[in-house]
Amino acid sequence: MTQPVYIPLSGYREYPVEEMERRAAEFYAEMRRRRTVRDFSDRPAPRAVIEQCLLAAGTAPNGANLQPWRFVVVQDPATKRRIRLAAEAEERAFYESRAPQEWLDALSHLGTDASKPFLETAPYLIAIFAQSYGLDAEGRKVKHYYVSESVGIATGFLIAALHHAGLATLTHTPSPMHFLNEILDRPPNERPFLLLVVGYPADDATVPVIEKKGLDEIAVFV
Repeated sequence: MTQPVYIPLSGYREYPVEEMERRAAEFYAEMRRRRTVRDFSDRPAPRAVIEQCLLAAGTAPNGANLQPWRFVVVQDPATKRRIRLAAEAEERAFYESRAPQEWLDALSHLGTDASKPFLETAPYLIAIFAQSYGLDAEGRKVKHYYVSESVGIATGFLIAALHHAGLATLTHTPSPMHFLNEILDRPPNERPFLLLVVGYPADDATVPVIEKKGLDEIAVFV
C-alpha cells in the first residue's frame, strides 16, 4: 500500500468577514446571470479559453483522486454533423414514444423539441465521459470510485468557468448517448455523461422566463 505524502496547505486564502460576504454576493450575482442558451452564434471562440476552463474542471474534488473524467472537445464540422444527426434520432424517439406525458408536460414551458441545430452551429461541443475504471502502466484495470459524483462536480466547475470567461453553454443529454462512443472512438471504460454545447449566444438569442427557488426552498439550517 502506498504511503501518503503531505505538504503544507499553501493555496488557501482567508478573507475578512466583510470581504467574504462581498465575494460571495458578487459570485452569486455573476452566476445568476448564467442562462442555458439554445440559440448559438457560429462565431469562433478562443481555444485558449476552453483549455483554461478544462483545467479548472480538472481541479474538482473526486473519489480517491482518480479523476475519472475525459473531456472530448469537438470542433470539426463533419463530426458535429454526425453528432447532431444521431442525437436528433434519439430525441425524436424520446418525444414521440419514450417520454411519458408527465415528462413532456414538465418540459413544455421550455419550448424544446427534437430539433437540435445548436449541435452544428456552436463552435465547440464538449463530450464529457465518465470512466468506470482506468488502466495502470501494465494495462491492468484500476477501479474508479464515486464516478458519477466526481464527474458531476467537474462538470459544474466547467460550466461555471465557461460562464465566468464569457461564454454560453447548454447541457444536452440525449438518451441513450452511446453513439458518442462510436463517433468519437472512445473506449469501453468511458460512459457518455453529458454533451456540453459551448460558444457565444446568437445576437437574437432568447431564453424562457423561469425563476429559481429561494434560499428557504433549497436549504435548511439545523
